[in-house]
Amino acid sequence: MSSLHSFSIHRVALAVVASLALALPTHAEAPAPKPAAGDGAILLTIFLRHDQTKTLDEINAQLDRTGFRKNFPPEGVEVVSWYVMMGIGQVVTLRVPPEKLRTVNLAIEKGAWGAFRTEFYATYDYRPVWEEQRKAR
Repeated sequence: MSSLHSFSIHRVALAVVASLALALPTHAEAPAPKPAAGDGAILLTIFLRHDQTKTLDEINAQLDRTGFRKNFPPEGVEVVSWYVMMGIGQVVTLRVPPEKLRTVNLAIEKGAWGAFRTEFYATYDYRPVWEEQRKAR
């Protein structure tokens, strides 16, 4: 099996596992994010994938050097949830006013790169829809 094919299969499997882990309700789950109340804020989910070529101490030292913990999230941006996905890294969901989107991006580029590989996903709260559909059955 080629290295590229193995990598592709690994990515697909990882995406499926992550999707299932995020979609399935659990008893330890945090409350559903509150609606944006018409303020135009968006939910943004960021995958902070650990650089597995580095030890945890090296990752933490990189975050200290860049000031990531001091500068993230930027002022005016709310952390809705912050979870660790074992073997992957951290998954952060933010409530972001549209005018702060660039600021969030810069905070990640300046602070997280070198410690994490990052992925961004626009997100919405599906839980109320799921609950309503469940009641209807």
